[in-house]
Amino acid sequence: MKICVFGTGAVGGWIGGAWASAGLDVALVARAGTAAEIAEHGVTVGDTSGEGPAQAIHLPAGTIACSDDPKLCADADLILVCVKSIDTEKAGKLIAKHARADAVLLSFQNGISNPERLRAVVPGRTVLAGMVPFNVVRQGNGRFTKTVAGKLWAEEHDLTRAVRDAVGKRPGALQLTDDMASVAWSKLLINLNNAVNALSGKPLLEQLKDRDYRRVVAASMDEALLAMKLAGIAPAKTGMVSPQRLPGIMRLPNALFAAFLKAQGIAPDARSSMADDFAAGRATEIDFLNGEVVTLARKHGRNPRVNAGIVQLVKEAEAGIERCWSGKELAERLLTDKKEGA
Repeated sequence: MKICVFGTGAVGGWIGGAWASAGLDVALVARAGTAAEIAEHGVTVGDTSGEGPAQAIHLPAGTIACSDDPKLCADADLILVCVKSIDTEKAGKLIAKHARADAVLLSFQNGISNPERLRAVVPGRTVLAGMVPFNVVRQGNGRFTKTVAGKLWAEEHDLTRAVRDAVGKRPGALQLTDDMASVAWSKLLINLNNAVNALSGKPLLEQLKDRDYRRVVAASMDEALLAMKLAGIAPAKTGMVSPQRLPGIMRLPNALFAAFLKAQGIAPDARSSMADDFAAGRATEIDFLNGEVVTLARKHGRNPRVNAGIVQLVKEAEAGIERCWSGKELAERLLTDKKEGA
């Protein structure tokens, strides 16, 4: 089986390197700068979450084919789509142009709608949903480090079963399900912290230690859970606790929350992918995260004030009105005189 990672950013680079280290035949489609970096330094995959091996795995230059030419996916059996949600249609059109008609696409992207959006631009092809529950930090010179614990999820399929069996318990281990929609909505709940982390300007661990930030995230989760309930969506349990318990856990006093936080295996330098977008001046995926909650809630007659407020602040930051919000300031802006979930 030949595998192509289409979009070798932090997540794509880590998965590609991890699966190649397990003996799978992997090629990487990347931006020109990333391709040059990997051609010179190879790929190194690390894990500081405490879940993986202490020693980083290094694949020397030349071990993995890497190019900015989308034709590299031409002979792939399985194509991992790891581009940002804002680039889904563009990537899908390139894949449709260059890939084999029987190639299977696996979306390892944030949000809910990317598999359907891909199907719209690659008609007749098999598109599977996947989920990445952890953060990855890109450190330069081909180094990609997983900074939060968790295993990859994907839909059941002959090819994903083959990958699962080949990787086993090594880095990049794959867990399969026939209900990826429930898994994706569960992941979206966790991803509602991405924007709060970006707006805080702090590392993930430091931000989560502040109860005011967590109160904002909890309120956004309340709105999401209510919208899901109205839509008949039951988010899956993919972590230590059920999705319905997450808002209450986020509101715990700092001393009690500390034990839960420690179990998440978050490295001190971890940040959300949206924080990376802020730092690089890129457009964010806010429409595919908190924006998904706003759309679903309004569809069912609700007013998701907290998520809509977060979307507005992120849009302002994208437009250049950027500031680092303290937990107290953010809570006062989004929660004062607002009934959570209303």
